[in-house]
Amino acid sequence: MGKTIAEIEEIRKTKRAELDLRVNTAADTREKHILICHGTGCTSSKSPEILEKFRTVLSEKNIDNVRVIKTGCFGLCSKGPIVIIRPEDTFYSMVTPDDVEEIVETHIVKGETVNRLLCKDVDGTVVQRLDELPFYKKQMRVALKNCGVINPEDIDEYIAFDGFKALEKVLTEMSQDEVIDEISKSGLRGRGGAGFPTGKKWSFVKMAEGEQKYVVCNADEGDPGAFMDRSILEGDPHALLEAMSIAAYSVGANKGYIYVRAEYPIAVQRLKIAIEQEKEYGILGENIFGTNFNFDIEIRLGAGAFVCGEETALLESVEGKRGQPRLKPPYPANKGLFQKPTLINNVETYANVTQIILKGADWYSSIGTETSKGTKVFALGGNVNNVGLVEVPMGTTLREIIYDIGGGIPNGRGFKAAQTGGPSGGCIPKENLDTKIDYESLQAIGSMMGSGGLIVMDDTKCMVNIAKFYLDFTVSESCGKCTPCRIGTKRMYEILEKICDGKGTEADLDKLERLADNIKKSSVCGLGQTAPNPVLSTMKYFKDEYRAHVVEHNCEAKECKAMAKITIDPEKCKGCDLCKKVCPVNAISGEIKEPHVIDQDKCIKCRSCMAKCPFKAIG
Repeated sequence: MGKTIAEIEEIRKTKRAELDLRVNTAADTREKHILICHGTGCTSSKSPEILEKFRTVLSEKNIDNVRVIKTGCFGLCSKGPIVIIRPEDTFYSMVTPDDVEEIVETHIVKGETVNRLLCKDVDGTVVQRLDELPFYKKQMRVALKNCGVINPEDIDEYIAFDGFKALEKVLTEMSQDEVIDEISKSGLRGRGGAGFPTGKKWSFVKMAEGEQKYVVCNADEGDPGAFMDRSILEGDPHALLEAMSIAAYSVGANKGYIYVRAEYPIAVQRLKIAIEQEKEYGILGENIFGTNFNFDIEIRLGAGAFVCGEETALLESVEGKRGQPRLKPPYPANKGLFQKPTLINNVETYANVTQIILKGADWYSSIGTETSKGTKVFALGGNVNNVGLVEVPMGTTLREIIYDIGGGIPNGRGFKAAQTGGPSGGCIPKENLDTKIDYESLQAIGSMMGSGGLIVMDDTKCMVNIAKFYLDFTVSESCGKCTPCRIGTKRMYEILEKICDGKGTEADLDKLERLADNIKKSSVCGLGQTAPNPVLSTMKYFKDEYRAHVVEHNCEAKECKAMAKITIDPEKCKGCDLCKKVCPVNAISGEIKEPHVIDQDKCIKCRSCMAKCPFKAIG
């Protein structure tokens, strides 16, 4: 027998009183909570060992007024493993298992701060509290609201922070049409790439004929450098499950599937735990909250095929077939999974739903721009100081994300470009740094929102080589169903390879553009149609680099090794010997305090010397 609404409410009141210090720095300080990030990044840096060490040391010292809690990602991945002590909100970064005893003895026992472990901002400023970091000041957490706050493996903690209130409201107070109308009025658009209005998609599925309908979550996050959906699954899995239940009620479905990458073992494990907990509480299953609404969810593991991020290829894979896109129409809303009406949204889209139901469409639509409402989560990576997960209101500029939140470019380098939308997106140059991040603005400059990967590139990058990198990914991930994508992208890659090898001609540039145009027009699915975007955007904004490659046979960034010649400027060289020490092939010679020289016959163009030189004498 599942729990009643009254029993859930009692858990909410009792548990919230226990956990108030998680969000209230003025809370009763007789108890402390040590929050330790257990997202994938911090887990790989021994956060599970840190957690167990805390528990062991606290037990040995007979300290019983401190709880040690595993959480999801805090967002600032470059500072991990992260440990937060609440209610004082002390922010310790890059913690190791060897630091635990000192933290317990100094912070917990003596009430003093371990200054050497406090987080340091990009400029070296020591930060005592999480909310003092510029990284967080321009963020607004909606989809990520519980990540880093609750234990994702404890359903009672989710309940304490208004978990299942939205589902309760929907099942007891709202009709199916009222739910869809609220989502429509909010302006929520799909966060998986195309930005299709979510409410409209839900209404199509509700109106579709058929007794059996399905709700599907696309958690097949395949863009290089993207980890937005993974972090939500790891840090707040119940938010996804609750939103899928709300969606199922609104469209008339009784079965759901989550299609998630097998390469996300932590996310998969936490989803399994969350599903079992909800079944135990009667929040999944039959007669949920005493109503006649029945809904259950299963997990399907993907094998890592990028094309399965395309909704119809995903459905084919869930059915046990090879993941290849279907011809459309018919669309999934009418004939989807097992040829039944099917609703598909990605993780981040669902993660907004409960907040819209609880706080209202007007609240949500007040965030963002006229056509792009709410917030957007980005995985910020590449040549940026604060690598991590950020959530900002739509309309925030690229400059704000990279410099105010991301802390700028490392090593004093200049900004050259940012790639949004992964292999389907485009490269944005520095003249567009003040572009607002919304669907229409990005599309206008030849890029796209995509699922939310944002890769920053500094002025050492060759944009021709970048285009080749993304196209190489597309070629290897093409499902092969249609000739334009299967063969066309391969031909484009071969031309780029020829150009980067110093053998390109101006005729090759014309051929690249013609191929790109044909592939965009004739590929079966959206992934094939957008595959040329990285090439087209770099050719548009960095035409001079392409021409230098094919006319002068010169790669100014020196990334294309066939054309690169790395030299040392004798006027700038101080003879510090650092370059010589890092050269793996002993190609650099010279005496201390004398200008050094690179033997071009030995040099393998690895650029280790360029990265190490403090005087920027190598180029």
